[in-house]
Amino acid sequence: MHPAWWAAGATFLALLGAAGFRSTPGVLVEPLHAEFGWSIGTISFALAVNLTLFGVTAPFAAALMERFGVRRVVSCALLLVAAGAGATVFMTAVWQLVLLWGVVVGLGTGSMAMALVATVVNRWFVARRGLVSGILTAATATGQLVFLPLVAAVVESGGWRPAALVTAGAALAVVPVVLLFLRDHPADAGVLPYGGSEADVVVPQRSGAAALAVRALRDAAGTRTFWLLAVGFFICGATTAGLVQSHFVPAAHDHGMPATTAASLLAVVGVFDLVGTVCSGWLTDRIDPRLLLGAYYALRGVSLFALPPLFGTDLNASMLAFVVFYGLDWVATVPPTMALAREAFGARSAVVFGWIFAAHQIGAAFAALTAGVVRDALGSYDAAWYGGAVLCLVAAGLSLAIRRRRAPEPAPAG
Repeated sequence: MHPAWWAAGATFLALLGAAGFRSTPGVLVEPLHAEFGWSIGTISFALAVNLTLFGVTAPFAAALMERFGVRRVVSCALLLVAAGAGATVFMTAVWQLVLLWGVVVGLGTGSMAMALVATVVNRWFVARRGLVSGILTAATATGQLVFLPLVAAVVESGGWRPAALVTAGAALAVVPVVLLFLRDHPADAGVLPYGGSEADVVVPQRSGAAALAVRALRDAAGTRTFWLLAVGFFICGATTAGLVQSHFVPAAHDHGMPATTAASLLAVVGVFDLVGTVCSGWLTDRIDPRLLLGAYYALRGVSLFALPPLFGTDLNASMLAFVVFYGLDWVATVPPTMALAREAFGARSAVVFGWIFAAHQIGAAFAALTAGVVRDALGSYDAAWYGGAVLCLVAAGLSLAIRRRRAPEPAPAG
């Protein structure tokens, strides 16, 4: 087996853990509200900080991977998540929630975000890039599958503190796997990239990590493609991690559905997203990525319009159909977005995609906070669901407006 697949496997496991750590706060909203009396909007602010840092950290993490290596950055990120999640069991005030679960865990998970996928795929693979990016992206779905029902069950039986400790322990458990199996470059294993030649070897930049990230943003921001991808991904984040992942469980609770049932539905989203994202990666190797993005966003918008009447005390077939449909579309947008970024920005595409992913998480933070405020003000999440549906239709139009024109390869920095 080519060592690229071992690197992909270790990356999948790290991303799986990062997704699980990121999904945990959605299950903790109601327990924290019940114990401390904090409003949903206040707790949502901590979620928004987490989501923002999860995204903003990504381009700098990609640059740090160039400077210090993927293995070191990911290992340190896992330790940071373990420290932040473990320390939350001692918190007594909102600012501690914002600091620990918002800032510390946000920085840690952000260092294992989609920029890690772009870095590993660009370095280790030439053949099967679309498929591998789909598989690695699907790790975020599998993370929900593994963690959400478990965390919900732990919260129900023992409270939110044991759930935080489960998250910390899981982060620590992934560290040895990363150290053993995730090499920084194919050359470290004495091979060429999978399906590639000497010309496909990516030479790392060993200095100026922060300058590299900023310079990549400055150069990309002068292009139309960057802004269309970034705004589309802003809406993608708003309608997945920000809206559904953060507020589906409390919204279901508003209608009398048990938290464990709602969390299990999100886990089903994870199961079908695993299928949808891998298929999206396969399709990206064969179909115009713009058409895929337009279809994904439009279908997501239609499903959000249909969601509010489906909530109830009991699980019904229509809600299950929504969960399956939404799951297939959850992050199927990532492989075509990554392909368009790679086509437009060449060797710097991993760092540029980090900035595009930052827009994704800023959108998630915006929606997480806005939906919480809407719920406090109106007593219902309905307006948030309908608003997300309209945004998805806008994203579909933006995706179809992208012009496919291969940009010249940027000169190496320094």
